[in-house]
Amino acid sequence: MAHETADTLGEFLRARRGQISPQQAGLPAGERRRVPGLRREEVAQLAGISPEYYLRLEQGRNLNPSDQILAALAGALQLDEDAVAYLHRLARPAPPTRRPRGRARTNQGDLQPLLDSWPQTPAYVQGPSGRVVAANRLAGLLCPFFAVGRNPLRAAFLEPEMRSLYPQWDDMTAKAVSGLRAMIDVDEADPELLETIGELTVASERFSTLWTRREVRSTGCAPTGGRRPADSGDSGVRRGCRRWNGSRRRAR
Repeated sequence: MAHETADTLGEFLRARRGQISPQQAGLPAGERRRVPGLRREEVAQLAGISPEYYLRLEQGRNLNPSDQILAALAGALQLDEDAVAYLHRLARPAPPTRRPRGRARTNQGDLQPLLDSWPQTPAYVQGPSGRVVAANRLAGLLCPFFAVGRNPLRAAFLEPEMRSLYPQWDDMTAKAVSGLRAMIDVDEADPELLETIGELTVASERFSTLWTRREVRSTGCAPTGGRRPADSGDSGVRRGCRRWNGSRRRAR
């Protein structure tokens, strides 16, 4: 599944230039365009580099752009802080490291007393696979997909109940996918998580669209806040839900 979830510098540049109109970049719209976004030569013009050099970057034929070039591309593509950090990780990927399995399965059981100590705040913890490994009672009352053993990311896109729980479902799913892209490292990610991404790419048009956009946010990769069900029986329950990931594996 790695080939379906991995990202490259060229893919990221293509996706992001497709999201900026000439007007947003301060360029004349010109004649009708066959595809939305900026052309390669327009990005090159904005970044102050040659069209030929930019083409090599998109094609993966130049894998060592300088910090100055990356900064110029970030400005041309109007990238925010998270996207700039992601751009640098793609341009200079760290050598893959294999972590011992025991480190990925850290002390989730020790977190249960902490979660249970919050009587008015639903909270859950996800492991490297994306499944919930610890949760308090209120998390399960808020949503059955926040219970131990469930996968909130998968449920967000494939379970109709999640749409009724989240009035701002579009915003929630966008944050979930951009957060996932920011943290996942396909060289070290849990195979089950990669399978979930592959499944969602096929089964959910919404997920596929968001994943292709290659937007990046360093926070929020799973559903948190939502509407409390009327029959939960806890009138004092806060509307939000705290969520932790048991593994921080960042994309390259």
